Amino acid sequence: MAASVQGGRIGNLPAEANAFVGRRRELADIAGLLGAERLVTLTGPGGVGKSRLALRAAHAVTAGFPGGTWLVELSDLRDPDLLTNVVAQATRLTEQTLRPLLQALCEHLAGAPVLLVLDTCEHVLDACARVVRELLAGVPELRVLATSRQPLGVPGEQLLTVAPLPLGERDDAVALFAARAAAALPAFTLTDANRADVAAVCTRLDGIPLALELAAVRLRGLPLHRLLEGLGSRFDLLVSPARPRPARHQTLRTAIGWSHELCTPPERLLWARLSVFAGGWDVEAAEFVCHGGPLAPEEIHALLGSLGEKSIIARDGGGTAVRYRMLDTVRSFGAEWLTGLGEVEAVRRRHRDYFRWIARQGEAEWLGPGQRMWAERLSLEHANLRLAIEECLTAPEPGTALELTGSLWFFWFACGFAEEGRTYLERALRHAPGDNGPEHALAVWAHRLVTVVPDDLEAAESVSAAYVWLAEERRLPVPALPLTGASLAVRGESARSAVLYGSVGQAPAEDGGAEFFQLLTLALQAYLLAGQAAFERCAAVAERLRAECAERGELWMRAWGDFFVSLARAGLGHPDDAVRSAREALTAKWRVHDRIGAAAVTDLLVVAHAARGEDELAARLLGVSRRLWHTAGLPQLGRPDRTVFHREYERRLRTSLGEARFLEAVRAGGMLGPEEAVELALGGALEGFEV
Repeated sequence: MAASVQGGRIGNLPAEANAFVGRRRELADIAGLLGAERLVTLTGPGGVGKSRLALRAAHAVTAGFPGGTWLVELSDLRDPDLLTNVVAQATRLTEQTLRPLLQALCEHLAGAPVLLVLDTCEHVLDACARVVRELLAGVPELRVLATSRQPLGVPGEQLLTVAPLPLGERDDAVALFAARAAAALPAFTLTDANRADVAAVCTRLDGIPLALELAAVRLRGLPLHRLLEGLGSRFDLLVSPARPRPARHQTLRTAIGWSHELCTPPERLLWARLSVFAGGWDVEAAEFVCHGGPLAPEEIHALLGSLGEKSIIARDGGGTAVRYRMLDTVRSFGAEWLTGLGEVEAVRRRHRDYFRWIARQGEAEWLGPGQRMWAERLSLEHANLRLAIEECLTAPEPGTALELTGSLWFFWFACGFAEEGRTYLERALRHAPGDNGPEHALAVWAHRLVTVVPDDLEAAESVSAAYVWLAEERRLPVPALPLTGASLAVRGESARSAVLYGSVGQAPAEDGGAEFFQLLTLALQAYLLAGQAAFERCAAVAERLRAECAERGELWMRAWGDFFVSLARAGLGHPDDAVRSAREALTAKWRVHDRIGAAAVTDLLVVAHAARGEDELAARLLGVSRRLWHTAGLPQLGRPDRTVFHREYERRLRTSLGEARFLEAVRAGGMLGPEEAVELALGGALEGFEV
């Protein structure tokens, strides 16, 4: 979900899929509670509309939260230990941090009133209570709006019970049914002649919004009076005295069960098998995971369309980017059906194997023209990847967890999920303590890679050693990786780094070794040369890196080439060229979700714009870069302020603007939302640019 800034409002709230109906009193109550209290929890049974009400309420109060209004969807989270990671990702905190992530999250959210919407907390209730307590204690400006079938139990929590919609002929339940019926069947109109029947349908469904929406869709194939008759007979049939349930819960289950009865046998089977997905899925994933028996792969696309028409699943996007999703309550019904069929283990295994294949494909194609596509695709499949990893971690073959978590090294390392990657890799390595095969070597190397930081010499050496081991296991030549020298350069020991690494101008061996490591070697050569102020040689190596990446259609490493070209041009006194190359780097880094790279490039733009005499802009960009580095929590990789020219330009900005004006510009830059910040850095060239 992209971050957005509209009218100065920051956040990630999605647009509402259809018109919101009713709930005026509840919306007013929520707005009042959020103005006075720090934690408000909407409780109520499944299907009653808690999530939709919370989203509408959040949209209504965004103006009061200049620090951002952030939706954190928890329904797909299976591991409570990853709750902080999910909140960090939703609020655009880069996970590549050395501090405890919860501490970094508190600092990230601090500074201005901010609203956090935690949706669907009941299955990770203890973790939610712990994280909310910490956040409220650490961020005085924070308000939390939660939805849960149970209270969180946090001191100061204010509860608002969400009831079904009022059932009178002029009340919200009838209005909602009429609106959804008209959307499903444009010819439908609520009139005095049919109002009583509509009210009877709503009464039969207890005013539960999800049940009303499922029933309204049936008007495509049934006249209203037949719909009412069918509800009555099927409710009598499906209510089980042997399994008593709360009346409203039974009503919702019966409404879903009625929709299930109206599906064909292949549609029912697909519904059950689709319940294994976390988040959403595309057609290819459904074909692989859900085929078998009476379901041929070539039939699944049409069946997805049929389930969409019945509102069992929802469709997002268009063209080749179509994805599908399922409401939690509907998913739970399908999961129960899948258990009854005895297919849970087999379908989950296919789900796991599909996403193992996706990870291997992504690794193989990462250094190529599909890099941006893979960054976007794996971000969309993040919840499914987590689920596949969890399945691997319980599998009797421990090598599957090593393979999957290790194959995703590029996702952990380059796309901003290093902290989560470390957690999963550590679990996978513990799960296979006696494994010494190639999958183990890959996982060890990946873990070292996402753990290393530029000023940690010991960690850099361990990455080099781990790669030697990995290369031997994969029967690859071993290029010289100058990570040790790079660490020394960051620490200011440029002369020693040159001695340890040797001739940094030498190219890596072109003997068929892994492409990534050849490109990494060039990037680190440029890095060392920049640290030694050898800007001409740095530019030459960086140009070669750009050319090597251009041949492959690669973006992520190519952007580091642009970065070092820009750094060299700034050092040689060519700020216009520096700005141009830095903007190219920023465009690529942002598109593949590399927030650390974006922070480094923004630092460089501070220098380049100051050198061009654009002092106000440079100071604002300094505020942007400081916020990015602050939230990332990493030592600033190759940061320009370690060089003489950066320090000189900051002093010049303070002198030319005056202390008060300088500090105000820095503060203004630090308050910008993601899109506004990137637009500022790119010189306003943000049209058509997806953040």
